[in-house]
Amino acid sequence: MAVFTYQGTGEKGERRSGEIEAASRSEALRRLSLDRIQPLKLVAKVAEVVAAEKAKGQSARPQAAAARSRRESLSGNIRLSNAQVILFTDELADFLHSGLQLEPALQSMENREAKSPVKTVSAFLREKVRDGTSFSEALKMASPDFGELYCNLVAAGEVSGAMAPLLQRQAVHLVEMQDLRSRVQLALIYPSVIVVAGIGAVAVFMTVLVPQMVNLFAKTGSAIPLPTYILIKMSHFTQHYGLFVAATAAVLITLFITYIRQPAGQRWWDEAKLRIPLLGPLLSAAFYAQFCQTMSNLLQNGLPLLTALKLMSRATGNVFYRGLILRITDLVGEGASLTRSMKTVGNIPPDLRDMVKVGEQTGDLGTTLEKIGQRYEKRIRESVDRIMSVVPFIVISGLGLMVLLIAWSMLSGIYGAMQGLQAQSHL
Repeated sequence: MAVFTYQGTGEKGERRSGEIEAASRSEALRRLSLDRIQPLKLVAKVAEVVAAEKAKGQSARPQAAAARSRRESLSGNIRLSNAQVILFTDELADFLHSGLQLEPALQSMENREAKSPVKTVSAFLREKVRDGTSFSEALKMASPDFGELYCNLVAAGEVSGAMAPLLQRQAVHLVEMQDLRSRVQLALIYPSVIVVAGIGAVAVFMTVLVPQMVNLFAKTGSAIPLPTYILIKMSHFTQHYGLFVAATAAVLITLFITYIRQPAGQRWWDEAKLRIPLLGPLLSAAFYAQFCQTMSNLLQNGLPLLTALKLMSRATGNVFYRGLILRITDLVGEGASLTRSMKTVGNIPPDLRDMVKVGEQTGDLGTTLEKIGQRYEKRIRESVDRIMSVVPFIVISGLGLMVLLIAWSMLSGIYGAMQGLQAQSHL
């Protein structure tokens, strides 16, 4: 039997801590769940390791003093690029997977020769962990670029004892998201160039060529064709009210951004995004893939279903989906199955519910959720390919149509002016 020390919250939210004997971490988590204790930290207590650490600490006071001095020179809010977050996650996952504990792993990353924000953030995190701060809390203090979702997933790894697998999964997810962004950016380069060129051409038409056409019609005295008349009025409006329209649009965009940052506005926007054609299905598939993969990792590493759902709700960025998970968590806590809870809450695809039901019936819900997550990852790739094939076509077609209409209006006007000049020459 091993001894585990735990920190957590009780049934009424009060702080609970103590020690518990169990044959394994999974057994300790199960006993805490039966006692209605929500664990926040669960660590195996080994007397020999504690004694060795004390001896090491007494023999290394000069090093500790140097570390404190170095810690005082460090501060949080270290900025990391997306590539640096991926590098940090991937390296730390490799160290932990090889058997290193968290602090030695961070020390190895701190001792890297190349100077970079990864080295700095590793030193900061190591000092915080040595001071007794949980790794997830240290990440929040270290850099805002880790994000709420990242920190909550790490917190789930701390509770379940599955830090290395969760970090490996997160590294893979971050790489996939970076590849996705790169694919989107590359696919949009050509349409963006076309849009910029089209806007420049339209600006030249409206500010230079159309006013000259007006002067031409004034000299000839000929009638202005309807398409050209509409183009002239648009040019007049752009010259006199263009700045006002741009300022109004900027104000409206600012007000919109301010509104969606409020709790009510964020919930409305998170739900509204799911109804946007092409984008909505992509966002939904991304959530279901992440939900299934994260739940699979938690369940396969020994966490009870209710605890995994609570952690997942904190790791969900979309407010609408977070509300769904919280309602599902309440129903599961009252004794309902996960399938029935999903059906009661609604907004969960029937095929997802059917697969979850199979997992519950076979008693291997973690493996089933992993397979579901892989299916949704495939849907994400298909959705991205579909969007990338449609968006450039829409942009180029719309811009081409606009330029064509403007050119037709101008040619109609020029043809009318030439007829007017010919009529004057015959008089």
